[in-house]
Amino acid sequence: MAPASICFVLVLLAISLSVLVTGVASASSSSPGQSTTPNINGSDTDLAALLAFKDQLSDPLGVLARSWTTNVSFCRWKGVSCSQPQQRVTALSLTSVPLQGELSPHLGNLSFLMQLDLTNTSLSGTIPANLGTLHRLRELSLPANGLSGSIPGSIGNLSQLNLLDLGYNTLSSQILPEVLQQLPNLQILFLNNNELSGQIPPYLFNNTPSLRYISLGSNRLSGPIPQGLSSLPLLEYLDLHLNQLSGTVPATMFNMSLLQVMSLGQNNLTGSIPSNRSFSLPVLQELYLPKNNFAGEIPLALSACRQLQILSLAFNSFFGTIPTWLAQLPQLRSITMGTNHLVGSIPAVLSNLTSLVLLDLAFCNLTGDIPTELGLMRKLSYLHLGSNQLAEAIPEGITLMQNLGYLDVSGNNMSGPIPTQIGMMKSLQRLNLYQNKLFGSIPNSIGNLTKLEYLVVFNNNLNSTIPASLFHLDKLLELYLSNNYFSGALPADVSGLKQVDQIEISSNILIGEIPNSFGQLRMLAQLDLSHNSFEGTIPDSFQELINLASLNISSNNLSGTIPKFLANFTSLTTLNLSFNKLEGKIPEGGIFSNITLTSLIGNAGLCGSPRLGFSPCLEKADSTDRHLLKFLLPAATVAFISIVLCVYLMIKRKLKNKSAHPSVADPSDVMSHRLLSYHELVRATDNFSDHNLLGSGSFGKVYKGQLNTSLVVAIKVLDMQLEQAIRSFDAECRVLHMARHRNLIKILNTCSNLDIRILVLEYMSNGSLDTLLHAEGRRHLGFLKRLDIMLDVSMAMEYLHHEHHEVVLHCDLKPTNVLFDDDMTAHVADFGIAKLLLGDDNSMITATMPGTLGYMAPEYGSLGKASRKSDVFSYGIMLLEVFTGKRPTDPLFDGELSIRQWVHQAFPSELASVLDGQLLLEASSTSNLNGSLLPIFEMGLLCSSDSPDQRMSMSNVVAKLKKIKKDYTRTTSTTMQSAAQ
Repeated sequence: MAPASICFVLVLLAISLSVLVTGVASASSSSPGQSTTPNINGSDTDLAALLAFKDQLSDPLGVLARSWTTNVSFCRWKGVSCSQPQQRVTALSLTSVPLQGELSPHLGNLSFLMQLDLTNTSLSGTIPANLGTLHRLRELSLPANGLSGSIPGSIGNLSQLNLLDLGYNTLSSQILPEVLQQLPNLQILFLNNNELSGQIPPYLFNNTPSLRYISLGSNRLSGPIPQGLSSLPLLEYLDLHLNQLSGTVPATMFNMSLLQVMSLGQNNLTGSIPSNRSFSLPVLQELYLPKNNFAGEIPLALSACRQLQILSLAFNSFFGTIPTWLAQLPQLRSITMGTNHLVGSIPAVLSNLTSLVLLDLAFCNLTGDIPTELGLMRKLSYLHLGSNQLAEAIPEGITLMQNLGYLDVSGNNMSGPIPTQIGMMKSLQRLNLYQNKLFGSIPNSIGNLTKLEYLVVFNNNLNSTIPASLFHLDKLLELYLSNNYFSGALPADVSGLKQVDQIEISSNILIGEIPNSFGQLRMLAQLDLSHNSFEGTIPDSFQELINLASLNISSNNLSGTIPKFLANFTSLTTLNLSFNKLEGKIPEGGIFSNITLTSLIGNAGLCGSPRLGFSPCLEKADSTDRHLLKFLLPAATVAFISIVLCVYLMIKRKLKNKSAHPSVADPSDVMSHRLLSYHELVRATDNFSDHNLLGSGSFGKVYKGQLNTSLVVAIKVLDMQLEQAIRSFDAECRVLHMARHRNLIKILNTCSNLDIRILVLEYMSNGSLDTLLHAEGRRHLGFLKRLDIMLDVSMAMEYLHHEHHEVVLHCDLKPTNVLFDDDMTAHVADFGIAKLLLGDDNSMITATMPGTLGYMAPEYGSLGKASRKSDVFSYGIMLLEVFTGKRPTDPLFDGELSIRQWVHQAFPSELASVLDGQLLLEASSTSNLNGSLLPIFEMGLLCSSDSPDQRMSMSNVVAKLKKIKKDYTRTTSTTMQSAAQ
């Protein structure tokens, strides 16, 4: 919600001033026959009331202690104004003075009080009912405090009240009708940003004809909008946003001659906006209707609102095209229409809106190109056209927008190069071009964007070398260049990125050595250079990156040893060095204490770390040893060959005598590709006894077992009576053998013949996500851990959908298939019905095996059609389950109600009603948590949309979750630092 208009602020100040002036004048003047002698008793009463007020406050800065002293008349105390000559208190105003404490009921004894303003004074407790005795009171301002409880009905006795401001507190309960029904002079009413609930009483405003400003936004009010609001003849400002209001908006509300601001966003309102004679808002300046369920076309009647400055219609179900008549509203400064069902192209005539500062048309179905005429909108600072179907190239004319700070055209079908003159956009702070088909190089002029903080161009077809000028942007915080075709070497000097926090340049064709200058990026927390062709050693300068939390340099041609200093990084939680040419001893301690084979596999020269299956390191021999070896090695070789021959003859003779026995491969090397013997697996599971049973699935059972090497594993035995089980075995072997990701279950070995099919998998000691969420006596699972779990799952699915050389569909994603290792890292399991998807993003395959009820996408359950978007649906349902604590098969969801509909009804303002109880306690004590829950539930709803086209991609899910986590972590850190200070 944007700030109130300037005229509103001026009127508010004028009213406050008039209250003081009028109050003092009326108190000091006397009617005929009235005595002007000071009222000693009255003054004593006021003094006692003020002292009682002071006594209940802690006054940490000593403001009252210094000023409110008995040797000075209380009329000279700070914040106190008196009438003349009676010396009675007419105003008490201590705005922004930290008082800390509760309001004294004795304030009700200040019988001449006309203004009580204690804005932002850290007050707590309830509002005393005694304030209802202040019959002369014109202004009651108690906003921005910690007041709780209900609004006392006695406020309705203040018949002279002009201004009532109780906003930004924690007031709760319902609004009593008597609070307003006896306030005929009330002009300004602010009850916003509280916890008020229940319906707005239908006759609340029947006796308040003077009301000009009403703000009830950011509460928990429900039910319909009262018809009586539209009968207020002087109403100029109406704010009801961020509540749970439902139903249609009374048509008469669109026929208010003085209304300047209407804010109804983030409710559950439905219907359409009238476009006939019943619509007449001639002086309307700001219209906020986002995040509701409004439908219909954008009404032509709005074209008559010639003073309209802000139009916000985003996150609704409006359809049709973008109206060209918008260009006839010359004062428009902001248009947000994103996330609607709009079609067609972007009208070039919008360029006539020369005062426009913000334009958001993202997440619609817009087609065509970006009109080059938009470059004429010189005041535009925010342009979001992402996630549409825009094609063609980004017009060079857009570089004329000298004030543009945010440009997002991501998630479209745009091709062509990045505009060569992009360096002219000197105000640009965020540039999002990812997930398009852009080609060519990054222009060298990019180095002129000295204010740039975010550059995101991953998933395009960009090529050539990365310009050195890019690494001179000293304000840059995040750089994402992954999944392009950048070639050549990185510039030797990348040290200009002094504030950079994240760099991702993976999946390109870069060569050469990793520049030593990376060590000068002291703020760097995440570095991903994987899937390139870098060579040489890991730079020694990396030891300066003490803030590094994630380092991925896998799938390159790096050689040499693993630097020991990596074990000393206390912030490092993710390290991937796999598939290089590294050799020598694996360091110990730090990140290497819990490192998995996934992070080191593909480096044949490494040794040490027996728990991962690497060979012990051999000590280097000295010169004397080498001299002896010249004589010993030949003799040892001859002896060894002799022993091998003897053993071979013995085994051959024994096999001949016991031909019925199956051949036995060496089972001690679990990581080898040789098959384990069936007999060892029988022994490892105590003959597949029930006490080792971990679970049963569609195709067989899974047992816990301990091999001869003492390694504990999970042994999956498939039911060979099922034909699909054989196909499952082949599919699972293929996927798990080829897929390498820290969040996927690893296959360690197999055992198969004509009669059995067995998979030996990595053992997950901490059970499944389903158990973690729903088992009796479950452990506490906080917000951040739940976020990390779903981030792990999303990264595994992103890998299968977008990074694996073949697209892999899971087809049965659910909490029972998310398992946890010793470190509580999540691993996606059970690829029993995984499918390999051929063709482009939109191709689908027919599944031969349905998924699980409650998690299946509609098109998969009814037609058996599987695609990446069907996995996304399952992920969305699981995301809702993780944060609500409810299975989609919970008895609550019967008939027409599903978990998605349940959450959607509560979204966005009633999320507390669907939140898992554990998180509800956490949210009540952590203010910054609430801001993170909203985008998470929004993502869950998007991912589980009935229409596949409306669902996000897993890549977008990963990026969104990372941002949520980063924002939450930073906010929490800032809060803790502030608290510590």
